[in-house]
Order: sequence, then C-alpha cells, then structure tokens
Amino acid sequence: MEHSFWHDRWETGRIGFHESNPNPLLVAHFPALSVPKGGRVFVPLCGKTLDIDWLLYNGHRVAGAELSERAVRDLFERLGVEPVVTDLGELSRYSASDIDIFVGDIFALTPELLGSVDAVYDRAALVALPEAMRLRYAAHVAGITGYVPQLLVTFEYDQMLFNGPPFAIDSVEVRRNYGAVYEPLSLARVDVSGGMKGAAATESVWLLKPH
Repeated sequence: MEHSFWHDRWETGRIGFHESNPNPLLVAHFPALSVPKGGRVFVPLCGKTLDIDWLLYNGHRVAGAELSERAVRDLFERLGVEPVVTDLGELSRYSASDIDIFVGDIFALTPELLGSVDAVYDRAALVALPEAMRLRYAAHVAGITGYVPQLLVTFEYDQMLFNGPPFAIDSVEVRRNYGAVYEPLSLARVDVSGGMKGAAATESVWLLKPH
C-alpha cells in the first residue's frame, strides 16, 4: 500500500481496524510464546492498539513500528506518558519506560536500531499488506528480530466479495510466507462476529516456531 493511503486513514479517523479492547486471541494464546516477565515483544504496524497496554500491564516490554506519527502520538497520550523523541534519519523513535515505537517505513528498521526482542506479535501487519509485499515483509521482520517465535493473527473470507485491507490470508499462504524459517502451528480459528463488511469471516491465530 502507498504510505499516503495509511496517513489518510489515520488523519480522517477511518480506522475501523482499531479495536476497542485487547484482542481476545492475544489474551488467550500469548502464553504459547513463552515470553518471560520483562521480555520484549515486537508489534509491527502497531497503530495505537490496546494490545500494547495489555502487554505492558502484564509485565512485558514493547517495541513497535508504525508509519503514522498521529497514531503513535495518540498511543502515548492514552498511556499518559510523555515520550522522548529521537531522530534516527529515516525513522523516529518514541520512547518511554518499557516502550519504544519506531515511526516510519518498517523496511527502514534494522536489527541494530530495534535491539533484542523475545517474540513478535502480528495482529494487523501481514493482513494490511497486499500480496506482492507479504513475502518481503515476513522475511524482513524475521530477519530484524533474529527469528524469534511469532504469534500471527490472520483473516479468511471470500475476497471476491470485497478487497482488503484487511486481506484474506489462508493456511497455504501462511506456510508460503513463513515456512522457510518457521513451522506454522494453527492454534485456533474463530468466527468474526457480524462478519467482515457483510461477508462471513474467520479469524485465525498461528504460532510460528523457528525450525
């Protein structure tokens, strides 16, 4: 997707993808990642998700990447903390106790800038990207995080009825994007209440375990 697409969505408040509660699949299946207390979790394309609040509340540190500076400002305002903002060239880093959010193009984020993480939680990143970008994205995130385990959330629906984002991603594509370095394990599938834009849809959660 063009950067302008997402900037426009945030500036005009068209953020139906933003959930009003922590994602139930995160709450139910996060223990599968075996992240220790104080462990650091990377949340790509994080927006201002309440999943970050849940991770912090449960004693973890959070690193995130987000294109929209507006979303990141809203996130820190909700958390009630004033971030330290550092110019990193192509990126900016918004930091406070136990949280670092990198603002800009995720493909500009390097392992050196990100630092060590214990796991990745991807609810809204892979599904937000068109098919042509997904393999590159999956390889990039795996590489900058050192191939740590991931908890991945995807959607399935009849994409002939409407096009994403969020895009429909089935088990074949999950394995195509991640199978070279991870063993994808399906943990659960649940029906999306009310469907997705009128179409029946399911939400799946995957544990990606390094080979």
